[in-house]
Amino acid sequence: MPASAAPKPVMHVMAGLLIDAEGRVLLAQRPAGKHLAGMWEFPGGKLESGETPLAALARELQEELGIRMRRAEPLIRVPWQYGEQELLLDAWRVDRWEGVPRSLEGQALQWLPPAQIDPLLLTPADQPILRALLRANQLTT
Repeated sequence: MPASAAPKPVMHVMAGLLIDAEGRVLLAQRPAGKHLAGMWEFPGGKLESGETPLAALARELQEELGIRMRRAEPLIRVPWQYGEQELLLDAWRVDRWEGVPRSLEGQALQWLPPAQIDPLLLTPADQPILRALLRANQLTT
């Protein structure tokens, strides 16, 4: 009997939902040459070995956007699968940071009110995050 291949580990990915004073959220466009290029997502990236989710999110936002995260709270965790790769997308609301978010990795950025975001422009894994944000916003208004 052939030995079965070991399953790939689940990739833990952090997503930061930066909410500005006007209630808009920041989106980043996936660059050409990457999986799902041209689609929009919430900024973030992979958790590295030994990192806590909060530390990983702070690092990713510093690397991608040049900001220092000051306050964040968990919103939703989304298990997802792209082909053979399993993900755990861990989304946090970020409502306090230092600095002005800017593209440090060449990705396009845009601020939009959550209700004006077309879910079909988001990566499939980011769509449940948008729904969770819209639900949370309804609870606080």
